Amino acid sequence: MKLHNTLTKKVDEFAPIDGKNARIYSCGPTVYNHAHIGNLSSYIYADILRRAVNLAGFSTEHVMNFTDVDDKTIRDSRANFPDLDPMAALEKLTRHYEKIFLNEMAQVGNDVSKIKFVRATENIAEIQDLIRKLLDLGVAYVADDGIYFSIAEYRKARKYGQLSTIELPAEMQSRIDNDEYDKASAQDFALWKRAKDGEPSWEFEIDADASQLCSRDSVDATKLSDKIGEKEAIISMLGRPGWHIECSVMSVKNLGQPFDIHTGGVDLIFPHHENEIAQSTAGDQPETYAKFFVHNEHLLVDGKKMSKSAHNFYTLPDIIKKGFSPLDFRMLVLQSHYRSATNFSWENLEAAKNRLKRWRNVAELRWQNCLDGADFSDPLNYLVLAGDDLLNDLDTPNALKNLDQFIENVNATNYYNNIENFIKFVDENLGLDLYNTTPDITNEQKNFIKLRETARVEKNWTESDRLRDILKSQGIVLRDEGEMTIWLRV
Repeated sequence: MKLHNTLTKKVDEFAPIDGKNARIYSCGPTVYNHAHIGNLSSYIYADILRRAVNLAGFSTEHVMNFTDVDDKTIRDSRANFPDLDPMAALEKLTRHYEKIFLNEMAQVGNDVSKIKFVRATENIAEIQDLIRKLLDLGVAYVADDGIYFSIAEYRKARKYGQLSTIELPAEMQSRIDNDEYDKASAQDFALWKRAKDGEPSWEFEIDADASQLCSRDSVDATKLSDKIGEKEAIISMLGRPGWHIECSVMSVKNLGQPFDIHTGGVDLIFPHHENEIAQSTAGDQPETYAKFFVHNEHLLVDGKKMSKSAHNFYTLPDIIKKGFSPLDFRMLVLQSHYRSATNFSWENLEAAKNRLKRWRNVAELRWQNCLDGADFSDPLNYLVLAGDDLLNDLDTPNALKNLDQFIENVNATNYYNNIENFIKFVDENLGLDLYNTTPDITNEQKNFIKLRETARVEKNWTESDRLRDILKSQGIVLRDEGEMTIWLRV
């Protein structure tokens, strides 16, 4: 199996570190609203990755986080539930959107049963432990408004910028406390943020040398501790974690370090994933955080970046309201390679819908009487070729083309080879759920087809047309091929 690795900037052979079980971590949603379709496309690619690793013969452990405490979740929980205690408001908002997210993940074909979901708020103790360790290692420092990671100190022993080319000033003096930021240059970032009025928060006590803690800021040491005269200072900082530290802790806690694959969109390369690497490899920690970083490109809307201000910002409910299914959207995503931008448009979604419809028509052939005694030989195994495509850096566009060739073979030759294998391959490796979305017709409808066949033999065209029209009114159309009659759903 081959995957493009952002760490090496090339396509590398992939095998799990232990040779058997691939440990995968995916940066998950911030649960304050519906995930937009760009986010969902990233999770679809992560699901395809996990399926491809299984296809390659390896087992998988897949972990995805819920960011349930950050600037956005705090902001919206306070706005939506002003009468609740801050912690209760945060939990009510985030649990609500967790359920929506899991439902939408399943709707777009992602197998949530194969993913372990973890919450930042349930890992506070471990987050605090890592922050203490970073303080002890001298790569973190205390400021008035929180605790920060020092990129300058980290760079003395390790490379910062393993994934991206970023501007690194000679002197790192600026810092930023926002959870997410889009900057061209690196800045010290918050590991722990001191609580503001009305925010959910956790107690955090630090035992450390006061002079060390103050060495990178003009903090008045007397404000930090009542015991500043003693060798050890005890600082109590009521607050909550920064965004980057959450993923470092949840990934390593659940998968160990180093683990095999870290996934996410290209927008997470910097600063999020760079900062995860730095936090997890500082000092005496392992030099490698994850063996592979696999990043998917952006989803564009009509060739432009999606944004609310541009009025091209869509969620899954928007797609459903337009009469499309979530699996139509999945097919659209798979038509682009994960390292190329996906262009979403209603026209492209319509084309993806039609493609999926053709595949479902083939899947329905398994119910046809004409298959009795059919030849199931396969002169060219397009399913094997499609599998090879998936193992070649998740080449979904070529895999779909090979599956289209399979369908053309079926429709052109009138012998229906490997229908069950086709359905199994598509459902297991692409998640398009052909089996469950193509049920058999009813016994009454089957009887209408038999009666119509009898009418045709007797050349009773009036009765034959009447029965055909009844079925058409029920969403079933008939295709006569010689002595065979095939039914298809409209």
